[in-house]
Amino acid sequence: MKSPLILSLLAGSVMLPAAAQAQEQSSFSGPRIEILGGYDTLRSGSDVDIDTDDDGIFEDNDLDQSVDGFAYGVAAGYDFDLGSVVFGVEAEYMDSTGKQETDEDIAAPFGYRINVKRDLYLGARIGAKVAPRTLIYAKGGYTNTSVESRFQDRIEDDGFEFEFDDTQTIDGFRVGAGIEQLIGPGYVKLEYRYSNYSGLKFDDELFSDNSEIGIDLDRHQVLAGVGVRF
Repeated sequence: MKSPLILSLLAGSVMLPAAAQAQEQSSFSGPRIEILGGYDTLRSGSDVDIDTDDDGIFEDNDLDQSVDGFAYGVAAGYDFDLGSVVFGVEAEYMDSTGKQETDEDIAAPFGYRINVKRDLYLGARIGAKVAPRTLIYAKGGYTNTSVESRFQDRIEDDGFEFEFDDTQTIDGFRVGAGIEQLIGPGYVKLEYRYSNYSGLKFDDELFSDNSEIGIDLDRHQVLAGVGVRF
């Protein structure tokens, strides 16, 4: 009778630490860092069009194109696992390969180039566990991005040439949603986010008779991430 009892006690002493370790590994609590990468597209959300045909007539497709690229960066955060609900704060630094420029042979005498630069984010998220190691969440917060623009207008017959270079940082907001899966001491995630920036301005006689043109920017991103918790 003693042998089965001893074996049961030994089995219990092995299973309890294993269960405690599994519960700890299923926690979404604590500090984390991650790397991110994925699809990035920036598009004008303004009703004001810029006349790329240089004919004085604004058309719907004048500069109404997306700037696509690959977004990459790092993020850090801290989560509070409250059981079925997880709340966290996070900060992020991203960059992008997004770039668009006109074909001078087609768009001459007008040319432009848009480069999407660094992007900062500070916000919060709230999520629900759909499984012990799986979290779905929504997020939102403040974002600030940098956009470099270069415009050039050349009229060879009149000997006139105009060139405008500018780099602006603009504020905005971001909302998004994603899914996160714990894997050992780390995790993987897939996330969609939408950002809106307002206040990108062009101030010159290049754009018809308007002294200033303000453009809102819409940004869509689908990113994957790999991170670790401490």
